[in-house]
Amino acid sequence: MHKLLNDEPGNKMLLLGNEAIARGAIEAGVAVTAAYPGTPSSEISLNFFQMSQASDLYFEYSVNEKVSLEVTAAAANTGVRSMCIMKHVGMNVAADALMTLAYVGVRGGLVILVADDPFMFSSQNEQDSRYYAKLAGLPMLEPSTVAEAKEMTRQAFELSEQLEEPVLLRTTTRINHSTAVVELGAITKPQPRGDFSRDPMRYVTIPAVSRQLHARLLANLGKATEMANHSPFNFIDGKGDWGIICNGVSYSYVADAVQDLKLDGQVKILRLGFSHPLPEELIKDFLGNCQRVLIVEEGEPVLEEGIKALAQEEKMTMAINGKGPELFSRLYEFDPALVRERIATYFSVANTALSGSQYSGQADLPPRPPTLCAGCSHRATFHAVKKAAQDLDVIYPTDIGCYTLGMLPPLGMADFLICMGSSTGTAAGFSKTLDKKVISFCGDSTFFHSAMAGLINAVFNKHNFTLVILDNGTTAMTGHQPHPGVDMEKLGLSGHGRIDIEEVVKALGVGHLAVIEPFKLKKSIATLQEAFAFKGVSVVIAREICTLYGKSLKMPAMKPFYVSDRCCNHRDCIDQLGCPAFSIKDDRVTIDPDRCTGCAVCAQVCPENAILPLKNKASQGDKI
Repeated sequence: MHKLLNDEPGNKMLLLGNEAIARGAIEAGVAVTAAYPGTPSSEISLNFFQMSQASDLYFEYSVNEKVSLEVTAAAANTGVRSMCIMKHVGMNVAADALMTLAYVGVRGGLVILVADDPFMFSSQNEQDSRYYAKLAGLPMLEPSTVAEAKEMTRQAFELSEQLEEPVLLRTTTRINHSTAVVELGAITKPQPRGDFSRDPMRYVTIPAVSRQLHARLLANLGKATEMANHSPFNFIDGKGDWGIICNGVSYSYVADAVQDLKLDGQVKILRLGFSHPLPEELIKDFLGNCQRVLIVEEGEPVLEEGIKALAQEEKMTMAINGKGPELFSRLYEFDPALVRERIATYFSVANTALSGSQYSGQADLPPRPPTLCAGCSHRATFHAVKKAAQDLDVIYPTDIGCYTLGMLPPLGMADFLICMGSSTGTAAGFSKTLDKKVISFCGDSTFFHSAMAGLINAVFNKHNFTLVILDNGTTAMTGHQPHPGVDMEKLGLSGHGRIDIEEVVKALGVGHLAVIEPFKLKKSIATLQEAFAFKGVSVVIAREICTLYGKSLKMPAMKPFYVSDRCCNHRDCIDQLGCPAFSIKDDRVTIDPDRCTGCAVCAQVCPENAILPLKNKASQGDKI
């Protein structure tokens, strides 16, 4: 049995934040869940996927976030509790559906989990999803701890049904990927089947209907404001003439800082967990007893702007500050030391607490730069493309996935990237304005997510570029989740279809299509050269399973390689490929047999044929 299906209320578990969120949904009786994987939210969907194999829960990896929201929105409007999971940039994809769904509302609870990524640990921007709550006019909850994340998720379904609106549950990386002890509650038995009563004047959003629905949404927002004023997720800690208002994980940092700085009795804290709509009366009452107020929020000054507006309405004149050169930045994550220092500065008190650098026993860890895995087929494809295009003036638009790391030396195979699926659309634009060969890259999961539309556009408008689809048989970057092209039988799962990328590309009318096995370098280079010479839209599918995914499927391993005495120390293997299985020892190239996967790409690159397979993997002394 999956651990999150444990139905023993009162038991305590050590859970990742994302596990706690999944458990909260299970306790609420969620029946339908859908997601497109995206870090830092990926473990939520992984747990739903696993639990769906052992329970009546329905879960699907949808083709993209917009589709996942449409699936769950329809289920919720049959009265079935549903949940949609995505990361912050995925909300951009889902926004088209979200804006009008807010008008339509829901009947069963619908919780939309959006995981923001301050500091961009795994994202192309650090947008603040709180603006989507304002834009759509929907309630938003923000947990401050792992345990609260579970409880908020559970209660978000109740709130959704009370308001008959979707509820946005916003987390940040620090909540998603922290671990804490969580007390389990009772599991509500899910109701997987619903009903739907036809009501076009509610559910069919032609202009005449939407005009009425917008008024309904604003009325619901007013109800939500009153609920926020009395929500247990909005509370005041402490007392004093100075005030701090905060949300999310910032509350934990603030609470520690107030204790460290010995400000008890001087500072009171307003924590906003039900953060949109703002609890106006609660905020006004809080401000009325403060001499000055500091607002601590990661990201944009969302709370700050709203709170200053409320203070102006009440003609309050105390200082209210948050973002500023000597206070908090709109950039990156906060941390306890930063928050403590800014609070000390703002309230003019001594920062007597130890900073992190003053603690003893800390060791600087060696940096671990991001890189393609040893044996990654993308490295072979990039090398083959570079060789095939070496006499061309080339620009390389790319896309979101492991292969984005192809931008790093020595590969240097990425020149432009803005969002999921942009490889094909931007390739089309470059092909119209540059006298260069345009070669773009996208992965198999990204192709289904949104790159396919740009390819259709390119065929219709007769653009001129080559798209290389890096098909490694999984959604590798976020943890090997399935997509429509995955063979689910290999995972021991039946009941799924399978979409063949090659057949899709043929059906789109692409003028030149080829498939390569990237570990066969010579043949791949020749095939790529033919595609590059084609005038019009050409597609090359580089088909080779992700090496880590292959290991998880227990596919037969290939023999690792070693560098023999034939080596003349040219170092083409390192300089051209940059495989992390290689290193320099005593000024000579060596291969770590425990990291080498036996892909043999380096052996094909070596000019002396000095790289050979080991007889066995025990040590590099076992040579042939």
